[in-house]
This record gives sequence, structure tokens and C-alpha cells, in this order.
Amino acid sequence: MAGRLADKVAIVTGAGRGIGAAIARRFALEGAAVVIAEKDPVTGAAIAAELSGQGARALFVETDVSLPASAEAVVARTLAAFGRLDILVNNAGINVFHEPLQTSAEEWRRCFAVDLDGVWHMCRAALPSMLEQGQGAIVNIASSHSSTIIPGTFPYPVAKHGLLGLTRALGIEYAARGVRVNAIAPGYIDTEIARDYWATFADPAAERSRAESLHPPKRIGRPEEVAMTAVFLASDEAPFINAASIAIDGGRSVLYHD
Repeated sequence: MAGRLADKVAIVTGAGRGIGAAIARRFALEGAAVVIAEKDPVTGAAIAAELSGQGARALFVETDVSLPASAEAVVARTLAAFGRLDILVNNAGINVFHEPLQTSAEEWRRCFAVDLDGVWHMCRAALPSMLEQGQGAIVNIASSHSSTIIPGTFPYPVAKHGLLGLTRALGIEYAARGVRVNAIAPGYIDTEIARDYWATFADPAAERSRAESLHPPKRIGRPEEVAMTAVFLASDEAPFINAASIAIDGGRSVLYHD
């Protein structure tokens, strides 16, 4: 039986680990050709080799989304290798957490260069080919920080709020030309980034336990759970979902707080 993404070509940024790697693996399983657009040449090449070894069509392209030329290059490589581009998943991102008045200009720019500008660079590079073929799906990996504010995490939520604005603006602008743009807003997901963050505490296990306790299911999410939602939004099963954001946080964002 053909997969849900059979014959489609996808670029997944930041696919060398975590949520991006899970999305790349699931896309390949569903029949897509997958381009691993990753800044780290070691992890990016490893994921592409893994997928190729399983019989999938996979290509690694070293990519720094903060650079417009790099975004244009990965799209050009994709079109040269596979002849089309159907799906773009903007997953690459970095955590930049500070108290606002302690945020340097360099840290502000570092956050926005990847978390917002990088998404726009990729969209700007990918949209012309999608519009030319009259169809395409863009899935932006936002965050629970896109709709809530947690003290001490500035300016990350500012960039992620902007990402939702970008998602909605592009989704509305190009809907009539066959391109859908949606976002996924994960909460706490069990990734290397989360584990690296917990490691900054004196008792990482206790910090993880605290994070789990914040969620109604009393656990945090798995990268594969985000990947399955990305498959749905990128597939032909979601033709009338556009300019939307789907939260994957176990219900934490709607939990009543006393």
C-alpha cells in the first residue's frame, strides 16, 4: 500500500536530531523523498544515510537557515535531485532564554536569525516552485511559547509569536494558488534540547519530573507524536486546513491555573 506521502518531495530543516529527525523518518516511511537540511554535517549525513539504508530517497544538504543564500541553495539542490518540491517543514530552531533587560543585541539577533528570519528565508526560497506547480504544503514548527509567555524565556516567545503571524499571513496570501501554510505548536517534547536544558539544573531528574507534572497526562510528548501531525498537515488529507496552529502539549495550554 502506498504511503500517505507517496511521490511527494519534502525538505525538513533541522532534521539531524529531535523533532526534525522524527519528522524525516516518518515522512520517508510514508513514501516521501526527504531532503535533510541540517547545519550539523555529522548528524545530518547520519540521518540521510539511515533513511537511504532503509530504501528511502534521502539527500543531506548542509544548510544554515539564517543565511538566505543557504536556503536558496537547498531548494535548488532539491529541485535538481527530485524535480519538484511539495512539502517544506521549518523545524530548525534554537532556544534563547533571558530576562528582557539582560538580553544583549547579539542574543536578540541570534534568536530571530534562526527562529523567525530562518523560516522566512526557507519559505521565500520554496514558494516560487510550489506556486508554479499550483500546490504545496508548508509546516512551521512553532511552540507553546507562540501563545503563552513564560518569564525568563525572552526573546524566544517574541520570535515564536512572530512565527504564527508569518504562518497566517502566508497561508492567507497563497491559499487560492494551492499552497497551504500551517503550524504545529509543541509543548515539552523529549528531545536532546530538553535534556540539555534539564542538565543545567543541579538535579536534572527532578527538573524532568517537574516538567512532566505540569501536563495533564503526567508525561511529556514524544518527537514521533509531532511527526505524525506533520504527516497529516503535509498530506492530501488536510486540504482545507490552512493558516492554522495545532497544539501538541497534552492539554497544558488550556489547563486551569489557580
